[in-house]
Amino acid sequence: MTQTISDQCLTSFSKDTTLIPLPERFTYPFYYQAHPLAKLAVEQLQQHLISQTDWQHDFGVDKKGELMPLNNAIGKMFGVLIVKTKTGELGFLSTFSGYLANSNNLANFVPPIFDLLTRDTFFQTEIALIEKVYSEYETLRNNPIIMQLQAVKHKEVSNFNTHLSEYKQQVNIAKEQRKQQRIQAEENLSEQQRSELFKNLGQQSINESFELRDLKRYWQNRIDNASNELETAEQQLADLLKTHKKLNNKLQKQQFSQYQLLNAQGIRKDLNDIFLDTPFKVPPSGAGECAIPKLLQYAFSKNLTPIAMAEFWWGQSPKTQVRQHKKFYPPCYSKCQAIIKHMLEGLEVDENPLLINPAEHLDLSIIYQDQDIVVVNKPSGLLSVPGKSINDSVYTRIKAQFPQATGPLIVHRLDMSTSGVMVLALNSRANKALQQQFIERSTKKSYVAVVDGTVEQDSGEITLPLTLDIHDRPRQKVCFDTGKSAYTTYRVLERFDNKTRLQLFPKTGRTHQLRVHCAHILGLNMAITGDDHYGDKADRLHLHAQFLAFEHPITRQPLSFNVDSEF
Repeated sequence: MTQTISDQCLTSFSKDTTLIPLPERFTYPFYYQAHPLAKLAVEQLQQHLISQTDWQHDFGVDKKGELMPLNNAIGKMFGVLIVKTKTGELGFLSTFSGYLANSNNLANFVPPIFDLLTRDTFFQTEIALIEKVYSEYETLRNNPIIMQLQAVKHKEVSNFNTHLSEYKQQVNIAKEQRKQQRIQAEENLSEQQRSELFKNLGQQSINESFELRDLKRYWQNRIDNASNELETAEQQLADLLKTHKKLNNKLQKQQFSQYQLLNAQGIRKDLNDIFLDTPFKVPPSGAGECAIPKLLQYAFSKNLTPIAMAEFWWGQSPKTQVRQHKKFYPPCYSKCQAIIKHMLEGLEVDENPLLINPAEHLDLSIIYQDQDIVVVNKPSGLLSVPGKSINDSVYTRIKAQFPQATGPLIVHRLDMSTSGVMVLALNSRANKALQQQFIERSTKKSYVAVVDGTVEQDSGEITLPLTLDIHDRPRQKVCFDTGKSAYTTYRVLERFDNKTRLQLFPKTGRTHQLRVHCAHILGLNMAITGDDHYGDKADRLHLHAQFLAFEHPITRQPLSFNVDSEF
């Protein structure tokens, strides 16, 4: 990359930028379209990634910057920050998230805010102590004596249960025999004989209770003897684990205190303070290592004025998240939201588009209604239910239009960006009956979508289990260990201009199921057009719930609704 202005991390644009107007405000990082200057910077950085030979990393990208066939390569998130110097010169900073080529500090890239790989005294000392404690824990945990003690205790408990069961069987037999003796005594013995017999039978019952008590005491003593040594070792294990956790927390707090993050006003806060007022209370692992915080920190420390930013993925996608080569993405929410909020204080920033209601002037058309249900054609941009910042929704509009309606109204949901058919219940009985149909998957539904790319197969199925990406809400990720099953079938309707129109049939109803199944590398590997979570933003998300069929919740008559898409 072309360097300039006596700063090895600040790069001059290789193309003329004089005709490109500067943005009025800094980019809102979590929902943006890359500014033309940011796109230029990204193109220049990508050329550098293709041509540089100073370090090696397998991105799974060829010499032309295109993806190679699927392999074990792994891509990386990069970021650029357009800045202006005190003298008015324009350039850009660049860096990567986390580590690259076994390093977190490579030439020409902005360095880390705190270099974990350069272990200073406190870090070395604490790590050595933590490793020592964990080594003691592992040694004790794997000690064969503990396994022997556990086996002895298990055997004693097993023997006790066996003897107790056998004795209780004997007692039950004796009890039944005494019962029969009492019955016979009533018929065959005199009153004096019965009195003597009943006294003897009562004493037998008392003796059995004492024997049971003695049996339990005997075996409890044996179990206690077998347990004492084991409990001592187990307590040592628990104490070591507690100490290890305490030392880890102490080191993490010390480590996070080293991240002294600047903002546009010159105010410093460490990560512990920044996350104190968040739901997390403590910084998540990896906080402060993402690209945008590093870029802003460097800019503020060098008196450079931030103009615009962008992040993009370079290389093969991970197997869990949707990350497509060369596509722009926002910073991860859980690690960066609190940090960036602090760092941008003092800058004029674009308004958060997510706080603006895009459906304010859009109509919600009703395509069917009776006294129990209402079926609507939801426009793209309208929430199904009220959100944190926007109250306008299908729910609030139907509630206002049908004030006599009872119950929760909502039976199922569509994403804010998805248009199409929704059914709502106007009373609790109808709601319960409809929900049961969705739970049992007896409803039939299909969607129409346009994806960016040419789908070769005429039809197919996708079975990628999904779960929430807790570090990047509300996005979902694929996880074969903890994800919930998700099943989609599809068929091609039309291929045109490097795009494909599909009919999608979700058999399950997971959050963002169709969007992830289309965009993920193990799915179609083609994002739905306009998907601002997993692909490229456009005029709208080209996903439409076209068809819905179900039984009327009260009359049980079959109903079906079909509404064509507008794209």
